[in-house]
Amino acid sequence: MTERRVALVTGASRGIGAAVADRFAREGWDLTISARGADALDERAEALRAHGGRVLTVPADMSDEEAVATLAARHLDEYGRTDALVLNAGMGAMGAFADFPARRFDKLYQVNVRAPFLLAQSLLASMKSTVTKTIGAKVIAISSITGVYPEPNLIAYGSTKAALISMCETFNLEESVNGVSATSICPGYVDTDMSEWTKGDDAIPADEMISGDDVAEIAYSVTRLSRWAVLPQAILTRPGENMHRA
Repeated sequence: MTERRVALVTGASRGIGAAVADRFAREGWDLTISARGADALDERAEALRAHGGRVLTVPADMSDEEAVATLAARHLDEYGRTDALVLNAGMGAMGAFADFPARRFDKLYQVNVRAPFLLAQSLLASMKSTVTKTIGAKVIAISSITGVYPEPNLIAYGSTKAALISMCETFNLEESVNGVSATSICPGYVDTDMSEWTKGDDAIPADEMISGDDVAEIAYSVTRLSRWAVLPQAILTRPGENMHRA
């Protein structure tokens, strides 16, 4: 009997993370899901279990290093393997360079860069253990198009997402030969709570944004690649004149 594949998805209680977790569950994967709110996680887990797989919930604040370590440890205790690590949890903040608070800048880096680094490092051995002659393990980091093309007033957020992209690229230089590769998915505005401020009569209508399911489709497709195919980055834009804008 083939062993079921296992993914850990952070920020999985809503938005892109919820869509990714649902896509993997529908394909027969077992999951560890994490977010800050325990109640929302439990509700999400019930829906995911309807697809027939195991779902472990681990509430964790990505700005808390001890919580990140506990998340990795509980995942390994439950499954002992990691076929995909989906680094989706993130924090957004707007503000011009001239007066952006350094303390908030530090918090963004803790959540958007440091926590993904720690999780990938903690789970690397368990990802290597799943590699076969043809199938590899995948790190999938949900970055942003603002990490590729700058946007005014998103200097702090965009720089963290650029750092995440760079982390994936360097990770590939070191680990892809071992069968573990990383992909940063860089979408423009996605119809989630984080982009709520952009919606309205004078802004971007929700129904003209990228959907969470679109991002989830790319994330799952990455896991279908062989260990010999490395996709460092996938940029997902909106139609029209938005090719280099969020």
